[in-house]
Amino acid sequence: MAGEQLKGVASMLLVLNFCMYAIVLGIGGWAMNRAIDYGFIIGPDLQLPAHFSPIYFPMGNAATGFFVTFALIAGVVGIASLISGINHLRAWTVDSMSAAASAAIIAWGLTVLAMGFAWKEIDIGARNSRLRTMEAFLIILSATQLFYIVAIHGASSRR
Repeated sequence: MAGEQLKGVASMLLVLNFCMYAIVLGIGGWAMNRAIDYGFIIGPDLQLPAHFSPIYFPMGNAATGFFVTFALIAGVVGIASLISGINHLRAWTVDSMSAAASAAIIAWGLTVLAMGFAWKEIDIGARNSRLRTMEAFLIILSATQLFYIVAIHGASSRR
């Protein structure tokens, strides 16, 4: 009985996390594209700026490059973990839970890492609304991904 209730919670969290990871990937892809298009162009007669960073983003602040890079990695791994989670929801056995849980834990760890860079970016300031949106989504995703992990583990302990 409790396992079926947790299955519903887990499926709702899967759908929510999929939507949020897709939005993070969309905004992160925009930021990466903008950085590639408007980044530094170093020619033979140009000098590097004094505080040159190889991860330079024309919007945001000094933490933006790290934040966007790890947000994209967390988004891709998060989507991959959701695929494993869908397989677990279909089977809903202890055998399928280990793959779903391990992928979800890895995705959660990378999401928490990206969230740490989001907090640093918030601390420094001077960022646009798209980056603020991605920061908020990663902070929320770090909690919802953890709740998803708890939901699939709680169901297996009741069997």
